[in-house]
Amino acid sequence: MRDDNFEGKASKYSTAAPPRAENIGDFNRMYIHAFLFRWVEGITEEQKKHVKKEILALQGKIPGLLETHVGTNVSPRGQDYTFGGVMKFVDRAALDAYFPHPVHQALGEWLMPLIEPLELDFDAASSTKKYSD
Repeated sequence: MRDDNFEGKASKYSTAAPPRAENIGDFNRMYIHAFLFRWVEGITEEQKKHVKKEILALQGKIPGLLETHVGTNVSPRGQDYTFGGVMKFVDRAALDAYFPHPVHQALGEWLMPLIEPLELDFDAASSTKKYSD
């Protein structure tokens, strides 16, 4: 379900102040973009390293992106998904602005032919880490 109340909010990230995650009640809240990849047949280890490098390079180029983590799956329950990651966004507007962002679109153009992706975006609350003032 799409939240149409975010329109125009992404521009607030053009200020010099760093973005902060929302705080609701007793929980600290942020938005998570999680992804898993199955590599297509024939992909090389060099290509996999390049994918990892380029996803990590999104940090600092996407407004409202707080953290980026990627790595190789070590779980025997991964259902053949061998690579994955999570990205933490300051709020829903930042998450929604990520997908059409030109830097993300450029990544997707060459990445999508190499993978079978599974993605999940969710509103996350943390009881252990403070993401806001």
